Amino acid sequence: MSERFLTVGSLLREEELLKYKKEIEHRDDITYPFYDDIEGYKEAEDEAVKNVVDAQIKHNLPQITDGEYSKSLWHLDFVWGLNGVKRYIDESGYFFRDKDNKKEKYETRKDIGIKLTDKLSGKNHPFIDDFKRVKDLAGDKEVKQCIPSPSHIYGELSLFGRLDDGYYAGKIDEFEKDLKTSYKEFLDDYKKAGGKIIQFDDCLWELFAEDNEDSPFSADSTEAEKRELAYKFIDINNEVIDYAHKLELKVYTHNCRGNYDSRSMSDGSYESIADLFLEKQNYDRFYLEWDDERAGSIEALKAFKNKDNEVVLGLLSSKTNSLDDEKRVKELLEKASEIIDKDRLYLSHQCGFASCDGGNELTIDEQWQKIDQGQKIAEEFWG
Repeated sequence: MSERFLTVGSLLREEELLKYKKEIEHRDDITYPFYDDIEGYKEAEDEAVKNVVDAQIKHNLPQITDGEYSKSLWHLDFVWGLNGVKRYIDESGYFFRDKDNKKEKYETRKDIGIKLTDKLSGKNHPFIDDFKRVKDLAGDKEVKQCIPSPSHIYGELSLFGRLDDGYYAGKIDEFEKDLKTSYKEFLDDYKKAGGKIIQFDDCLWELFAEDNEDSPFSADSTEAEKRELAYKFIDINNEVIDYAHKLELKVYTHNCRGNYDSRSMSDGSYESIADLFLEKQNYDRFYLEWDDERAGSIEALKAFKNKDNEVVLGLLSSKTNSLDDEKRVKELLEKASEIIDKDRLYLSHQCGFASCDGGNELTIDEQWQKIDQGQKIAEEFWG
């Protein structure tokens, strides 16, 4: 067992649970967390979470999650659980880049519609019960809870028209204030429930990367405008991170460029955003994606040189069903340890195996083989 190999959070769902999840995906006449609307769902989820916690313990993972089995999508379930939010089936899903260089965009599930109908609040969030469940099952193992970063939700709802009608129409400053307050309310309850580690997942940093061809900013957007918005994102996150630190919580972040059905969403190197999102955010631990060339050079780690953050290198791929190139991984680990002290580094896959219910294109057995490989590499590198 190596304490230096970690998982990002999500794991592939078993078929018995997916039967219920597929029904949820196509219904908007149900209310989150859906247990009262779908007979048998809560019992199936409880059983599946017990199984996946047992599997993580069996595979000697040092930190345990519920595999994100309590979620349908990596970020929106948290939003659904806030007071003042209505979920609906939208006209289209998100659009990802398809595999094999296909020009057509790949469309995701469509139950991504969000309308804000009332003042936001994070009190009495269903995730607290989800956390208590996994904490009870994990015994003396460390447990972490994964939620979207506040700036990701601020960005997704404000940049893409989600505030154009509803409670916060024309009131973006009030939305920002209430969103941050909602996160703080959630963290208060999380701490009271025994939480010690919170992980903020984030997929929007690469919006600001100059080498991201998929950036949504128009040609009319100036560099000053983009940088001002980047600082807005950073300030939102840091305010909530600092609040969590006052509660004596450890705060991690995970960043990737999209992970859906083994597809990705964007490019954008870490080097081009290192002076912003790596240097200026106050996270205790960064989970970063380096499974392919899109992330650019490992030299971006120099942004952490004079800091004390821990860095988890996502050098392995959760998107493929084959084992990873161990020579490549070890070479990159060596290069990284020349920049940052080896004791501040960890190894992981670039993202979870199932950011959304359907998961990536591999089997549960293949997933565990890849996790076992990661542990083996970490054991050989760190001892």
